[in-house]
Amino acid sequence: MLKVLKFGGSSMADAHQFAKVKAIVDSDPSRRVVVVSAAGKRSRDDHKLTDLLYLCYAHLQYGVSCDAVFDMIRSRYLSIRNELHLSTPLEAEFAALREKMDRGISQDELVSRGEYFAARLMADYLGYDFLDSTCWLRFRLDGTVDQPASYEALRRTASGRRVVIPGFYGAMPDGSVKTFTRGGSDITGALAAAALDADVYENWTDVSGMLVTDPRIVENPEVIETVTYKELRELAYMGASVLHEDAIFPVRKEGIPINIRNTNRPSDPGTMIVENTC
Repeated sequence: MLKVLKFGGSSMADAHQFAKVKAIVDSDPSRRVVVVSAAGKRSRDDHKLTDLLYLCYAHLQYGVSCDAVFDMIRSRYLSIRNELHLSTPLEAEFAALREKMDRGISQDELVSRGEYFAARLMADYLGYDFLDSTCWLRFRLDGTVDQPASYEALRRTASGRRVVIPGFYGAMPDGSVKTFTRGGSDITGALAAAALDADVYENWTDVSGMLVTDPRIVENPEVIETVTYKELRELAYMGASVLHEDAIFPVRKEGIPINIRNTNRPSDPGTMIVENTC
């Protein structure tokens, strides 16, 4: 059995959350492919790392110093590394990135570094191989994903390995970095699951699955145990938002169920999204 897991920003926010991810992955030997987002908020008043990277790029465009913002990003990842007693050599990579920012860098490449550094740290922590998404996720010139080429490349590079993959980005035909829209790490995870013919695509977030109603309106609403892809589409039309809409098609086409799980409550079974319930 093979399970492909995707962990969202709240699951990657700090060293404490990293430890939860490791416990989840280590608890099941079939969890061999892990896709991660950039570090998210640690509290309501905190910042998502991706937001800070977009802010860095805006500063560069207007000729304003982004040193303070860049130091916040750098400090967050170094703090995670040091608290977990890892040896990932981030200092040299951050220095090289800063130099590239001064010379000129695309917005896509800069904002993709949130996922890149998160994956580098998680690979070190789990003892898995780091597999950069530019090595397999291929975009066409029109910005669409070249699924046949991407699938073949991932099967070739990930075969027989335990890997951590950064979400959110891939490579254009000329090798330049191309990102999805916000929330695109869900798409990366779905593409990886489809490419590797996974038995389950586990999407780990901060809720225990899909709820019957908005928890901001009704306290402690029940979790929907099973929902079909068709029902999910109808729920999305009514405003329910759990997965990036483009993350559904790759796994549905291959008949792979999606399991929405809660990193903070890993014993909860979550919601299974399936083709049908017969």
